[in-house]
Amino acid sequence: MSSIVTGEAVVLELRPASFAARALSSIIDVFAQLLLLLALLVLFAQTLSESLDPALGRALILGIVVLVLVVVPVAVETLSRGKSLGRLAMGLRIVRDDGGAVRFRHAFIRGMAAVLEIYLTAGSLAFVVALFNEKSKRLGDLMAGTYALRERVGAPAPAPAVMPPALRGWAGLADIGRLPDALDRR
Repeated sequence: MSSIVTGEAVVLELRPASFAARALSSIIDVFAQLLLLLALLVLFAQTLSESLDPALGRALILGIVVLVLVVVPVAVETLSRGKSLGRLAMGLRIVRDDGGAVRFRHAFIRGMAAVLEIYLTAGSLAFVVALFNEKSKRLGDLMAGTYALRERVGAPAPAPAVMPPALRGWAGLADIGRLPDALDRR
């Protein structure tokens, strides 16, 4: 558990996401982005590739790649206040170090760092940095001042009823059935 003291002197007990949950949510996000990228590139190849100048075609392909790998994740994270498809599936949210919602600035820094640490190094840089951080922060989180938080936390198990030793004999003999109607009315 991580505790944060707000400006109103309220202690928030926040539970950072585990390394495995973050990794799985990132895999889901990367898979969805690569599917979107593949679909857009196939659509581009089928419709516009023959009629365009080769230099313009390469520029449009680069624009599509930047759109899918940077602009879309930053927009989704900003508009959903720290969520994405993978984080929705895993019950996670990205928050600032003080527990507040992320803004465009945070999402942009994380998105730009993701190009380096997730796509260019195949996730190995993010893996190494998150492995040695107590809150499983990746490099983008360290630069943006954010971390992943578990939103869906299981309810604590109710405390078992304990019989006081002095009443143990009575409890064995007590009839705790329904009261008869006549006694109940009295």
